[in-house]
Amino acid sequence: MKKLQFKKEIKAAAEKVYDAMLGISAIETYQQWTAEFNPSSTYEGSWEKGAKIYFIGTGENGKKGGMVAEIAENIPFQFVSIRHYGILDGDNEITEGPDVEKWAGGLENYSFHENNGLTTVTVDCDVTEEYVDFFNTAWPKALNALKALVE
Repeated sequence: MKKLQFKKEIKAAAEKVYDAMLGISAIETYQQWTAEFNPSSTYEGSWEKGAKIYFIGTGENGKKGGMVAEIAENIPFQFVSIRHYGILDGDNEITEGPDVEKWAGGLENYSFHENNGLTTVTVDCDVTEEYVDFFNTAWPKALNALKALVE
């Protein structure tokens, strides 16, 4: 896997950015910025450390799919670490096999650093080679959407 990093400065308190990014107060804020990855993007589950969470969307075939993950760490307003370990295919959770092995153990980390009302969001993520171009395009757009939502 390749490691990618994206950063965005947002004129808002880290607490507000964290809340909107994770959809804590309203899941719609998460859905708005993640629409850059998939227009139907959402999640099911909890952001609590140790919790299972599904990152889901509807595919081109109209079928629900996505990633199965665990919240490896969540320090509110500072740091969130997501460890991907499976694929959601419809209602089936797949945690073994060649498609899963490419992603298994991959991390997606969000860091929030606030200084004088300006929060820098840093996203570090492990990505398979086939998705590098997609994420290099989608993440900057998604962070711009988050910025527009929060400021």
